[in-house]
Amino acid sequence: MMLTVRGVVTHPVVVPLDRPIRTASGTLEEARLLLIDLHTREGVTGRAYLFSYAPMTLGPLDALVRGMAEVIDGAPVAPLELERTLRTRFALLGSRSLIGMAMSGLDMAAWDALAVAAGVPLAALLGAAPRPIRAYLGNGIGVIPVDEVADATTKLAGEGFSAIKIRLGRPSLEDDVAAVRAARTVLPAGVALMADFNQSLTVAEAIRRGHALDGEGLLWIEEPVRAADFHGAAAIAAAIHTPIQIGENFSGPFEMHEALRVNACDFVMADAQQIGGVSGWLRAAALAQVYGVELSSHFFQELSAHLLAATSTPGWLEYMNVADPVLAEPLAVVGGAITASPKPGVGIAWNEAAVRRYRVA
Repeated sequence: MMLTVRGVVTHPVVVPLDRPIRTASGTLEEARLLLIDLHTREGVTGRAYLFSYAPMTLGPLDALVRGMAEVIDGAPVAPLELERTLRTRFALLGSRSLIGMAMSGLDMAAWDALAVAAGVPLAALLGAAPRPIRAYLGNGIGVIPVDEVADATTKLAGEGFSAIKIRLGRPSLEDDVAAVRAARTVLPAGVALMADFNQSLTVAEAIRRGHALDGEGLLWIEEPVRAADFHGAAAIAAAIHTPIQIGENFSGPFEMHEALRVNACDFVMADAQQIGGVSGWLRAAALAQVYGVELSSHFFQELSAHLLAATSTPGWLEYMNVADPVLAEPLAVVGGAITASPKPGVGIAWNEAAVRRYRVA
């Protein structure tokens, strides 16, 4: 069935987080999301959501999505053609940051609509099948006092994940090492631990802390320096033994290719709203396969579970349940893994009462 765009409806919402996201750069107490409904003349609706990190960006992101919707109104729901149309319209401005996020949201909704119309899960439309993907708790151990880490880790270990992330970047190296050791001491033997500095270090300091953390059993060290500093990340990756993970801020697959080309990391990670939606993820997955590196996901677990099932070198799925408060059927962790919804499309349906409750102007 050929679908035709018949308008897009957006719902900006601010929802509570079940636990704050505490990083070296600050704390998020709530999630600002833009819910997207892409309607078609054939009666099929494709759904997606975007995560607006800062309060001042939710309104502009909403305006961009609605503006782009006017550009593609009446067009066939063909994601690559929609992308070409929008990239042409924004050629002089480029498609980074909020513009790229808005394009990604429409791409995700378009792919959802196609899979719904076909009556199959998105993974099946992409040539795969929903299957368990090993999951780690992304919003795990925040930058909290070291003497609180062991208790926090013990509680998180009971939630059934295959791995847990600890966020680092405390003022002293000694406190970061002590926090990792406190967490590792109480984690069950089968649960992995990865660390995330959230871009808080210089290259020299990242190498110093990386050397100190070598041998502490970390699965990876994530984003030790500024996200776009691929040469700095490459110097760190060459200097320490613990694998380096970057990628959640790749603005499209071209940046991922540059990072891989200069050996900036041992693993890569893609964020659906940054990499270009489903279309961008497919290109990123092909690059990961060519370079022989594992590709993990960042946020958007409902969609990422489908995308990782269709990825040749799948890594880990990050569990960040930021949208659960407005979802009719949130995904659950079973046996340390998450399986994509078997329903047609991505499997996203809104909890309409919750959307009304959390909607903002």
